[in-house]
Amino acid sequence: MEARAALTTRVDLAAPLRTRDLLAAAAGPVDVVVPPEARERTGAARALLDAAVAGDRAVYGRTTGFGALVGFAGRADGRDQADNTLAHLGAGQGPTLPPGLVRATVLVRTRSLAQGASGVGPDVLDALAAMLGTTFAPVVPRWGSVGASGDLIPLAAVAAALRGDGEAELDGRRLPAREALDAAGLAPLHLDGRDALALVNGTSLTTAALALALDGVRAVHAGVVRLTCLLADLLGCDPQFADADLLARWAHPGATVVGTRMRELLTGLTPTGTRPLQEPYSIRCAPQLLGAAHDALRYVEDVVTADLAGVSDNPLLFPEADKVVHGGNFFGQPAAFAADLLALVAAQLGNLAERQLDLLVDPSRNGGLPPMLAAGPGQQHGLQGVQLASTALVAELRRDATPASMQSLSTNLRTQDVVPFGTQAALRSLDGVVVLRLLLGSLALGLRQAPHVGARRPTASASVALLDALEDAVRPVDPDRPLEQDVRTCAHVVLTTDPEARP
Repeated sequence: MEARAALTTRVDLAAPLRTRDLLAAAAGPVDVVVPPEARERTGAARALLDAAVAGDRAVYGRTTGFGALVGFAGRADGRDQADNTLAHLGAGQGPTLPPGLVRATVLVRTRSLAQGASGVGPDVLDALAAMLGTTFAPVVPRWGSVGASGDLIPLAAVAAALRGDGEAELDGRRLPAREALDAAGLAPLHLDGRDALALVNGTSLTTAALALALDGVRAVHAGVVRLTCLLADLLGCDPQFADADLLARWAHPGATVVGTRMRELLTGLTPTGTRPLQEPYSIRCAPQLLGAAHDALRYVEDVVTADLAGVSDNPLLFPEADKVVHGGNFFGQPAAFAADLLALVAAQLGNLAERQLDLLVDPSRNGGLPPMLAAGPGQQHGLQGVQLASTALVAELRRDATPASMQSLSTNLRTQDVVPFGTQAALRSLDGVVVLRLLLGSLALGLRQAPHVGARRPTASASVALLDALEDAVRPVDPDRPLEQDVRTCAHVVLTTDPEARP
């Protein structure tokens, strides 16, 4: 069947989940392996759940109502309770999430459930794995989660689509979910009360969005390092701003890492001797700024790694100790803080790229190149439109850098009296990757144009290779033309030609 074709990536749920696994799921389809030990764990937890219910032990969401209605008895029939779980959470609104993000979310949820602490049946794992082996993607509204008690409303839309309710995308077409399941060769998912709650009661959307955003920002960070070195080479700067002894005395590990990379890229640079003794901060302080960003990204990666490894749910079941433990392992505060930090990093990376472009188009600082890098100033306007647009793009990133994790609002009759809003923070950071790539492409286009209007050819071999790639991909701006596609093309070149990029 077409929807099941070309399973090029294998994800074994016995191994730690990685960002590259999420990227593969987003591109889909992937071969998800449910190991025997996962079946054993989920089976043992399910047996404990059944025994607890039979013994009249209180189990949230199975024997009780949900949220603020926990003090009331739930529906006696498990399937009826499942229906009610998803029905009352069918309240999402707004634009829909990208299908790839939704599929990555399903993989994160599958890994959490496979650890055998949620009480779902092994058949639920099989159904989720089967979905990921196709191009099926539930249609999920963006608005509705507060990032506490998990991403309830978005994940409820996922579960509903897997049951045949709502809508789904298959091979790029939006269909009624039941039709999409049939076309993909998938059977509708049958759930009882705990299955449904376990599917929705975790921060899997938040985690997936944060992981994908981290991957995107990290790639742009590497691109800005390369473009900073190309800028310094084209201008003929003295590379002492990346001196090893200088940065060692700074004592911040990220600056040391970035400085080492910059010295590699700047090998062979011959200064012109005509630049100022001290360059503007957008060049001179680049190792410190980009180094701090490197350290911040490392912290975000630690949070993502923990989220991908952990169990996000409530309650958790521990068969070996005969315990059903109620708590808050669905509270997305770590991801909220990390996503807010990631938004700040993105805003400063974007600001650096915009300031470097501003320097490059300014004849008072670019070594006498024409204003706006125009081939015939006045008759042509070169990068003027791109520079103007880059200012607007930076404003977008700055506006979205307001921390979401400080916006807590009490809800659900004050049972959720403090919430982290990690979902909003993570989705906003993922949005910022798109803007950040455009700023990267804008700077790259300016650097491609500079030699055409009189800048020297670079002398460092890494700079030569990067400039050659940009010149092969984009013709000079002479005469003027619309440049929106050229900006995107230049970003693509920078992001796909880095020899240091991770596989």
